[in-house]
Amino acid sequence: MRAAIAVNGLIHDYVALAALVRPEDCLIGADGGTDHWLAIGRTPQIVVGDLDSLSPQAVSALSAQGVLFEEHPPDKDQTDLELAIERALAEGAQEVLIVGALGGRLDQTLANLLILAQRSWSVPVRVVEGNQIAQVLRGPGSLTLHGSPGDTLSLLPLSATVEGLTYTGLRYPLQNATLSFGSTRGVSNTLSGTCATITLRSGVALILQTLHPSSV
Repeated sequence: MRAAIAVNGLIHDYVALAALVRPEDCLIGADGGTDHWLAIGRTPQIVVGDLDSLSPQAVSALSAQGVLFEEHPPDKDQTDLELAIERALAEGAQEVLIVGALGGRLDQTLANLLILAQRSWSVPVRVVEGNQIAQVLRGPGSLTLHGSPGDTLSLLPLSATVEGLTYTGLRYPLQNATLSFGSTRGVSNTLSGTCATITLRSGVALILQTLHPSSV
């Protein structure tokens, strides 16, 4: 089962969002992100958060429809998104998709991206914004990306170093390379064909893929 979590960030294309989610997805609203599901005519199964950004009218209407609410106090140590991911895992999700995580407040945007690396999540967790996909790779491990020739691929080290970095299927290959935190060497590579593989011996890296229009 895949869970899709909507966060209270910006959505620029609701048509694309509607096409992204599947009928069988477990839809979760992270507080005000619930409005994004309502905007595409979908009702979430669960709403998680302190309910400071979801209108009382929406809460009342969704409650009447049998939507489950996991309400938390405003004074908490976790963001609504983190709590929503934990709820998705508790529901048995085998994959978690996060939408509406970017835009708006810069601190929230950064926190929503970095939550991918906050811990070693037990299932794949990805942030999707339009034609952009963000995910984390931990070493030792590898990640195969599918797309089209010309898709942009960037890798940003999130640990002090990432070591044993090897690319295949990218225009600018790397072989057993080491990149340090803050390095821009991994920015703006491109897929040579329809798939590419990134292998990492140690460290944590944020992988961002921008899909070519033919991939979307």
